Amino acid sequence: MPKPRDTYKYHYKIGNKIVHSGITNDLERREDEHQQKWPNGHIKQVGIKTTEDAAREWEESQKKA
Repeated sequence: MPKPRDTYKYHYKIGNKIVHSGITNDLERREDEHQQKWPNGHIKQVGIKTTEDAAREWEESQKKA
């Protein structure tokens, strides 16, 4: 059985600057959480929903970039 594609990849941006990259299964909730630290920011979804495993690989690659 294939794994569900239920995980979003995102960049949290202030203006055009990326201040955080991450993964979540709820973009609205995650944006609300980030706005506690960065009130003027917003989430920009990267690509389409994917599997959690693939999203975690992407997240790790963002830390190395």
